[in-house]
Amino acid sequence: MEDNKKQEQQTIVEVTDSGPLKVTGNFILKDLKRDRMESPEEVLLCMCGNSRSKPFCDCSHKK
Repeated sequence: MEDNKKQEQQTIVEVTDSGPLKVTGNFILKDLKRDRMESPEEVLLCMCGNSRSKPFCDCSHKK
């Protein structure tokens, strides 16, 4: 049972090939304005700097 709790609480950060940073799991995201998004479960974060919806990826890296 303890192993299941540890697995549920795990956060995975995945660097994708020529794309965003994919974060999944149990986490809290704070942006520059200190707005909080509680436990979104999965987000794609911009790494190229061109997104108009930072910190989130809007696929601007593909243009």
